[in-house]
Amino acid sequence: MARPVRIDVSDGWYHVTARGIERRQVFGENWEYLHFQDLLREATERYRIVIHAFVQLRTHYHLIAQTPEANLSKAMQWLNVSYAVWYNRRNSRVGPLMQGRFKSVPVQNSAWAYELSLYVHLNPVMRKAHGLDKRSKQAESMGLAVPRQETVTRRLSALRQYPWSSYPAYTGYAKAPPWLETKELLRRASRKADQRTQRYRRDVPQRVAKGVDPEFKEKVAEGFALGTEEFGTQIRQIAKGGREVNRMRELRRQIGFADLTQIVEALREEKVEDFMSRRGDWARPLLLWAARRYTGMTLKEIGCAAAGMDYTAVAMAIKRFEDRAAKDRGLLKKRQQLMVQCEK
Repeated sequence: MARPVRIDVSDGWYHVTARGIERRQVFGENWEYLHFQDLLREATERYRIVIHAFVQLRTHYHLIAQTPEANLSKAMQWLNVSYAVWYNRRNSRVGPLMQGRFKSVPVQNSAWAYELSLYVHLNPVMRKAHGLDKRSKQAESMGLAVPRQETVTRRLSALRQYPWSSYPAYTGYAKAPPWLETKELLRRASRKADQRTQRYRRDVPQRVAKGVDPEFKEKVAEGFALGTEEFGTQIRQIAKGGREVNRMRELRRQIGFADLTQIVEALREEKVEDFMSRRGDWARPLLLWAARRYTGMTLKEIGCAAAGMDYTAVAMAIKRFEDRAAKDRGLLKKRQQLMVQCEK
């Protein structure tokens, strides 16, 4: 078997932002914030994207999204157009609402996305009223200014009371809506499930008091790629010639489904036809998980390759596998062995 080659670019994570045209207001009344969230829910169902974090501000919004099917452009275009049509009708206005195309920045993995979530959630207090205007933020992040404890307390109180973000869901102050995925990033807070919310609460005050790390902030502001230097170089190579960066599906076709099947067969010491229809066997969901991660195939394509499974069954099997692997050391070891083979 030819050695598979993988370009380690991204797991489909993105930092997505969109602003009102000429920085005008896009959210004002409560029902406008709520309707946009309802559209986020519909986007997760319609395009099967994953929303990990969000914040809505008067003039713009931030999302941390993951796109297993590499369809971010379609999903975000639908989201912005749907909201603009509804907003214009409700407010008796005409013309574009958002300032051009949305902005999306590839994020290397969930480790970088965790730090990004803290940055995103701090946005409601990144204002002069809280002593966090541009100049003050720079001074605090460089250690040239130290906020008073009452200032930090006031900022944290404002964050807890701000209703239009996923921050309350991450910190346990509110229940997460069904369409919001918080478990993946909270796993980065602590290995112990019962300590994750508490740890996230502890990480936020550190950023509120000390500011965002200047190097991380620079990467976010650069707006091209969020990750290591090697990751940024890979993204730049992809984008040469004006190509769109959102091409994870094409990038991952460096490993074929047949190659992955042979790797899993070797780990299971069985042929695929022996374990593919066996209920409860770890080899089948491992193969499905690997196909989504390494081949760039859509869920529908994976289902067709895996003995004609429905794409919803594929998605459910992958989710159950991820949950099981987080608790089963033996299964985690098998997944790591597969990753070693794929990433040689």
